[in-house]
Amino acid sequence: MKKYLFLVLAVTMLVTSSAQKKSAPDAKGGAESAVKGGVGMTWIDGEAYYLVSLAPEIAFGNWGMGLDLNLHISSKDQKIRKQDFDETYDYLRIIRYLRYGTKGDEIYVRVGALDYSKLGHGFILYNYKNSPSYDTRKIGAEFDLDFGQWGLETVYGDFASSSVLGMRGYTRPLQFTPAASIPVIGGLEVGATFASDMRSDSRDTGVVVKANGTKFDTTTYNTGSLSIIGLDLGLPLFNFPVADATLYLDYAKIFNFGSGFATGIDLNFSAVGVLKVYSKFERRFGQTDKFIPAYFDAFYELERYQLSSGSFHSKAKTLEQTISPGPGYFGSLLVDVLGTLQIEGSYQKLDLNPTSGVLHLGTNTGDKIPLVSLSAGYDKRNIQNNKDVFTLDGRSLLYAEVGYKPYPFMIVSTLYTWTFAPVKDSGGNITGYQPQKRITPKVSFVFPL
Repeated sequence: MKKYLFLVLAVTMLVTSSAQKKSAPDAKGGAESAVKGGVGMTWIDGEAYYLVSLAPEIAFGNWGMGLDLNLHISSKDQKIRKQDFDETYDYLRIIRYLRYGTKGDEIYVRVGALDYSKLGHGFILYNYKNSPSYDTRKIGAEFDLDFGQWGLETVYGDFASSSVLGMRGYTRPLQFTPAASIPVIGGLEVGATFASDMRSDSRDTGVVVKANGTKFDTTTYNTGSLSIIGLDLGLPLFNFPVADATLYLDYAKIFNFGSGFATGIDLNFSAVGVLKVYSKFERRFGQTDKFIPAYFDAFYELERYQLSSGSFHSKAKTLEQTISPGPGYFGSLLVDVLGTLQIEGSYQKLDLNPTSGVLHLGTNTGDKIPLVSLSAGYDKRNIQNNKDVFTLDGRSLLYAEVGYKPYPFMIVSTLYTWTFAPVKDSGGNITGYQPQKRITPKVSFVFPL
């Protein structure tokens, strides 16, 4: 085993590597070509594994590609972890994504893992992730067109099966008239959104008995799919080289359930390339019973079905029990310093529900700071109070990697993740998710292309 690890380490040193820098919202330009590789140790559910990783990030002009190959070799029997390659789809998912352009370009396409996808102002689909954990990675797509007078945004969650589909078409009607040159009014944007979970979930219902004797009822395991429609207006208040702002109004209706409104403002600021600030504040109101704003979010693929009190409980079922959530607010902020350090966060909460807080935080130091490398992301739902914000439990998603660069070509780091692993029944069907943490010390070698 030692000889094997030494060989992998030697090969890894020959590849080029660098972490991809996260782009600010609607930023132009793609990531630089890079390959990230390394070896280390990781602990999954208390068992130690040797880790061999290779994660290239390659860009040619507007084109880009990311791979994600992780070999977990058991320290007990030196075998590769079977859960990583127990389906044909696992081999396809080695390609993490392919892309053309970036969000906000005239043409933008991304195929593979989707990280925090959004449609329009995000009142229906916001921060959607199609892969809730490493073991349940999926191949989805984003496809956007923006031709000035009209445009289209699309999201699809999983090509291997029916999944979440989102589409938003929009037009700038005054761009077809002489009023196109009028400040503010000329940029008026009108959009319409349709989003749906296309999965039918037709299964035999009844009682399932697990190996440990636990029984649970599956009679509600066919109530997850639903559709949402929405309309929106966007009015650019001003657009200067150093700042721009857009006022918007959104409406959404969940088929066979409730509806709601939101109005808000996007405000962005740039200080001579040194500091960039992207902010958004939104007031949500007019929400009826059986309505949840931003229904398709970062937790959706986890919340869609959950095993609770011995029975499956779908997010759609939760809608039936949602009593007039009342008004609420949502705010987000992203700060970019010198294109190197990025700090972002968002928070939403309902006025009348003390346990409705939803938080997202993230940061990335990029690859330009000497000696130090830091990347982290954190999501938490159903927040009750300040003490509850950073408690890791079934309502949390977390990754954090802290690294030290003793040499320009080397990063010594530790990666910590708190995600969810699928729980399967005897027939191989996913019956729920359970928290899973991983601690991964590793050494990476960095040689920019």
